[in-house]
Amino acid sequence: MDTLITAFAARADLAHLALLMWALGASALAAGAVRELARAVRRFDDFVREIARFNAQFGDEP
Repeated sequence: MDTLITAFAARADLAHLALLMWALGASALAAGAVRELARAVRRFDDFVREIARFNAQFGDEP
């Protein structure tokens, strides 16, 4: 990473380096958010499945 920073700094391309770092950070945050959303959907699906199983087992009783 130091080599990359030195190469950008030598060419006075610090704005592009900042933009690259911002893009990498934003992409990492977006990937983390999508991963957490997928986990939440999976947990909700498990919950709904358990409720359906409970209703199938005890729902027909008067």
